[in-house]
Amino acid sequence: MIRTLSVFPKDPSIDSKGKSLLADAKEFLKVKTIEEIRCVRKYYLEGVIESDFEALRAKLLVEEVWQDYAIDANFYPNHPHQIEIAYKPAMMNPEVRSLKETAKALGITLKAADSCWVYYFFGSNIDQAEVQNIITKLVMNPLIEDIRTETPQTLIISGQIGKINTIPIRNMGDKELMALSQNTLFLTLEEMHTIQNYFQKIGRDPYDAELETLAQTWSEHCGHKTFKANLIIDGQEVVPLYRRLKDATKAINHPRVISCFKDNSGVFKINDQYGVCMKVETHNSPSALDPYGGAMTGTGGVLRDIVGTGKGAKVIASTDIFCLGPPDLAEEKVPEGCKHPRFILKGVIRGVADYGNQMGVPTVNGSLHFHEDFRAKPTVIVGAYGLISIDKAQKGEPESGDLVLSVGGKTGRDGVHGATFSSAEMTAETEKVNASAVQIGDPIEEKRAFDAILEMSAQNIIKAITDCGAGGFSSAVGEMGSKTGVSIDLEKAPLKYLSLDPWEIWISESQERMIIALSPENLGKAQAIFSKYNVEGTVIGTFTDDQQLRVRYNGETLCDLPMDFVHGGLAQLSLEGKTEKFKFEEPSASVLQKNNYNEALKTIMGNYNVCSKELIVRKYDHNVQGTAVQMPFAGGNHQSPNNASVLEPLPGMKQGVVIGHGLNPILNRLDPFLGSKWAILEAVANIVAQGADPENIALLDNFIYPKPDSKYLADLSRAIDACVETSKELGMPFISGKDSLSSTYRRGDKVIHIPPVLCVSAVGIIEDIEKTISSPFKKSGNKIVLIGETKPELGGSIYYDSLGYVGTQVPTIDTKLAFQIFKAIHQGIKQGIILSCQDISEGGLISSIAEMSFGELFGTKIVASVEGMKDYEWLFSESPGRFVCEVAEKDMGILKTICDSIPCILVGEINLEQRIVVELNQKSVLELNINDLKQEWQAPMKKVFG
Repeated sequence: MIRTLSVFPKDPSIDSKGKSLLADAKEFLKVKTIEEIRCVRKYYLEGVIESDFEALRAKLLVEEVWQDYAIDANFYPNHPHQIEIAYKPAMMNPEVRSLKETAKALGITLKAADSCWVYYFFGSNIDQAEVQNIITKLVMNPLIEDIRTETPQTLIISGQIGKINTIPIRNMGDKELMALSQNTLFLTLEEMHTIQNYFQKIGRDPYDAELETLAQTWSEHCGHKTFKANLIIDGQEVVPLYRRLKDATKAINHPRVISCFKDNSGVFKINDQYGVCMKVETHNSPSALDPYGGAMTGTGGVLRDIVGTGKGAKVIASTDIFCLGPPDLAEEKVPEGCKHPRFILKGVIRGVADYGNQMGVPTVNGSLHFHEDFRAKPTVIVGAYGLISIDKAQKGEPESGDLVLSVGGKTGRDGVHGATFSSAEMTAETEKVNASAVQIGDPIEEKRAFDAILEMSAQNIIKAITDCGAGGFSSAVGEMGSKTGVSIDLEKAPLKYLSLDPWEIWISESQERMIIALSPENLGKAQAIFSKYNVEGTVIGTFTDDQQLRVRYNGETLCDLPMDFVHGGLAQLSLEGKTEKFKFEEPSASVLQKNNYNEALKTIMGNYNVCSKELIVRKYDHNVQGTAVQMPFAGGNHQSPNNASVLEPLPGMKQGVVIGHGLNPILNRLDPFLGSKWAILEAVANIVAQGADPENIALLDNFIYPKPDSKYLADLSRAIDACVETSKELGMPFISGKDSLSSTYRRGDKVIHIPPVLCVSAVGIIEDIEKTISSPFKKSGNKIVLIGETKPELGGSIYYDSLGYVGTQVPTIDTKLAFQIFKAIHQGIKQGIILSCQDISEGGLISSIAEMSFGELFGTKIVASVEGMKDYEWLFSESPGRFVCEVAEKDMGILKTICDSIPCILVGEINLEQRIVVELNQKSVLELNINDLKQEWQAPMKKVFG
């Protein structure tokens, strides 16, 4: 028997979920007939006796002080406009998992349970089409949810394990091979021939799991085929992309690099005892289908990368960077099969916040970038940083007889084909064909697993560890055992339910799972730790010495492949690229001369790429571990944005870690070489402005590009050239990275390429954590100094965008001068001369000054003589490697000495008048009230999230 319990606030006015949904429906969908929406939480409980049902209601599910409830009935019986949305059967529901565990702890027998939302719509004359529009556009994700119209007969998921199938590939023709590959394997005809030839050679057809194993291992997502390919660019043979990056890092030979390009994350030395781990991942394809789940599981995955580094690390921070279509994009511009950018925006933010906040991991840094060409496929970047003991920063090697231990969550169908799906272009059919690629996250399960793993690491019983990410067991076990061989008994893997085929168990990307190599004598210690933390840890196999990947299910062979074919059978690609430039125009002189700088600045501050993201940032917990030295916002009103995050990884540690990033997709479209250099300098400038030592900085790259045709392959090669050249000139090594080369949408003749993204993350060390500063201005009467060279190059700038142009003149960069500037800024901060600092990026000099004023609502008077450029160029140029600094008048002489060989000019003074005034060449060109300007800056996201 199934009992139901519906729960809702006694005071409907505090139903924040309903109010928020109604606000979105009115603004986004323009509904007119719906006056109120109420969201009721409904629980289904099966196999529970009356007294236990009452105990669950009173002790767990209802807070009677402020909640009302209905038992075995709808909360609003016979209401004509109600819709119940529930997870599909077999989808993982974290709330239900917690409910069942708590019931067990209370001594209550509960066979099964479920939870869902019931939406009630109120109005005098409701249009049912509006109700359906709200459900389909704003509420339900059809990949993981259903509309429930009646109480299910049972909540228990029944079924049995499927059969192991043999795929008759040996006699297939080309059309049959590609039909087999399409929509699941995503392999080329040449790759399918390689597989076919192998099985023809050994005289048998492959099992389904063998094909799936090869597909995920050889996918672009896992195999990085383009980055490892032989290349001919513009007729010239060039070194493969990945090798160029690795060779540059090797050439730099930075003494603080502990681990690079070989583990789940890179490791950079903080001091003689500890290192900082850094890893940044993308979750673009899953987030396009299910923004909440995609971002949530992307966060969970990158956190596992940190824990899976060396022999176990502690996660200390996370980051998130999103590139999306504009939130106010017209509905008719959303491509078929895609979701509206506003729906994606709210989903990915909620996903990152829900996972990180529940995990107890602070989200400390991030940014949002908007462009119409992200409307089909978003870029969702999630990063994580960890603390690792240097003596545990290197993995051990599994030996024959060591145990393969699965730790954490159970395995289900969610996430099947995630690796191969993420390697493919997006089409109008993607949502229908790849529904199972969506994963469901459970942060509490992962938190417990992490706690157990850290204790195992402290007891020195972990030999090697990695996470079950793309490809699931197939990837994690296959990679860990690649040098030895491995034998798996897959029936031992804990399952969420039985209705799975064995190949699905093998490649499922169900979340919260880790694989550990463990010596048999340490199994007892591990099991005691798992029991302590209520974590599932199961031996699913052993490492061998035969270099074979052997998988059985109840004694029946599922996979039997040589490791050298799995990991080395894929032939190195040979690709050709040809440089082609986008054609854009500079605005005419007449357009530029007509512009009013007061209105221009207000427009710039209200641009989605410049405006305040405070309403988003406040959804994250920034200091849950108590490590934050500099928060995302600073100043007396905590509304002036800082450049980067500064952390004290351990209480009392003298050194600090600074985290920041940089990217500019539009510049990459204009010039992939200069755009990439700009991104690197922006990432570095952000952390130097908070006190990072420019001689102790490590970098990480994330390339998110359209499917690499000839043009984009050439662009990618130029971007790599920029990374190599700039990192060498700065002495800052890349120590980790990720490529995602499938951000193209196709539907018939319609093709949408995202603006190419290179996101560069930077981590720096502060030797004395006390020597850090924030961005906002501190004191009236102090001087405002511009350090760095301003150039009249506005191509790709926010100013040009406000005029409806892209431009052609991309900012050029003198890297050696930039490094000298970075060192001068660092010296000024260390000596206490620079009191506040902000680097200049999107929006230019005057927008940076405005943001520094918002923290205390100071006024500023800017007075300068401008030679060799127009006023608008000086005000709005986005030349990189420049800083606005606050300096006390008495210290100007010391600053001049520090900046003796670099551009450094006094441009103004801080005052109490709450106005920003600019005089150039003895002429007033701009004057605005700071409060008014701040409102313009805050308005866009208030409209979206208010």
